[in-house]
Amino acid sequence: MKRLTWLAVSVAVVLAGCAAPPPAPPAGLIDVIERPAERSLLSGMRAYDDAQYAQAERSLQTALHTGLNSPRDRASAYKLLAFIYCTSSRVPDCEASFRAARQADPSFALTRSEAGHPLWGPVYRRVVP
Repeated sequence: MKRLTWLAVSVAVVLAGCAAPPPAPPAGLIDVIERPAERSLLSGMRAYDDAQYAQAERSLQTALHTGLNSPRDRASAYKLLAFIYCTSSRVPDCEASFRAARQADPSFALTRSEAGHPLWGPVYRRVVP
């Protein structure tokens, strides 16, 4: 009987050691915004909204070079860079940014109103079918 009890305890200890650790809690906004890349993305988005395009460009490039985790975030950064490039007559850079956005996130697409913009709409339609 002692042998059977010892065996049962041994099996329980081994199985407990094999149990998967509890899943990590989901990242919250504070966790995400503390990451340098995501902080740069937010800064770039704010600068873009405030028509501070040179600052937006720097922040968005920093975000991309620092390593954004989310494909959707990378695509958004490239999209805003494309808008900046198209409005400053840097069409090859605009084209490259739209391509990079699609490569980062294959589901990337401009909204209907964005795609209808007279400066970047035609470039978008030409390079992102």
